[in-house]
Order: sequence, then C-alpha cells, then structure tokens
Amino acid sequence: MLITAGTKDKCNTMTASWGGLGILWGAPMALAYIRPQRYTKEFVDREEYFTLAFFGEEQRKALTLCGSKSGREVDKVKECGFTVAGAACGAPYFEEAGLVLVCKKAYWQDMDPTHFLDPETDEKWYPEKDYHRMYIGKIVEAYRKK
Repeated sequence: MLITAGTKDKCNTMTASWGGLGILWGAPMALAYIRPQRYTKEFVDREEYFTLAFFGEEQRKALTLCGSKSGREVDKVKECGFTVAGAACGAPYFEEAGLVLVCKKAYWQDMDPTHFLDPETDEKWYPEKDYHRMYIGKIVEAYRKK
C-alpha cells in the first residue's frame, strides 16, 4: 500500500507493508507505521488526514520505487505516472489505486523499545534505533475502482 499525505498540489507518498484495519472506539480504523527518517512522515504529522492506497500486482514497479526513493530527491508521483485526486476532505490519493481509504488522524504514538517483550524484536527490526511512529486513523471515506 501507499501512505500519502499533503494536498492535491503538494503531497508525498511511501510504500508500506505494516498496518492493519479494525474497529476501535466504535469506529472503523486503520493503522500505519512510519520510520522517523521518512519524508512522508513530515506530511502525515502536519496534516489532519492521510490516505492508504492499495494496488494490484501490475503496479509492483511503482510501489518498489515509492519504497526505495525519497520524495526529497525524486518526484515519485511523476516517476510512477500516477494521477493525483483529492478526497472530499482534500486528502490526496491516486486514481490508479484499486482501493483507497481516507483516514482522519485519531492517535499517534512512537514505539517504545522498553515495551518489547522479545528482545530479538529490537535487535532484528531496529538496529539503527529508528523506531516507527504508529498512526491510527478513522476511516472517513473509501474509494474502490470499478
């Protein structure tokens, strides 16, 4: 999936595979995780909304680019040939996605290594000590490609 935030005119996106969906506080919620050095984190932190866009296998090359290049150096939207659309709340998403979830930020928390019950988790996933920030977003809109 791609996590995207910003505006239709200026946004950034990144590939992510960590996340989840469920019901929390009586509402449909999505979870997303972003490391502190990712450029997209600046956009998600600043904005009220973010989007999660899901693609089919035909977009594998684009997802690889969005996960390996920084928006600080590369215009990922242009490189991938994506068409930016704006949700009713203004959050950007890509028309090429098969499914888009528009999320209003409800909560965030930085991962705390003192809470890992298995010490190998810290060693394996965080050798640089760059712990993810978890975002919980209330799903307020959804778009599905026909």
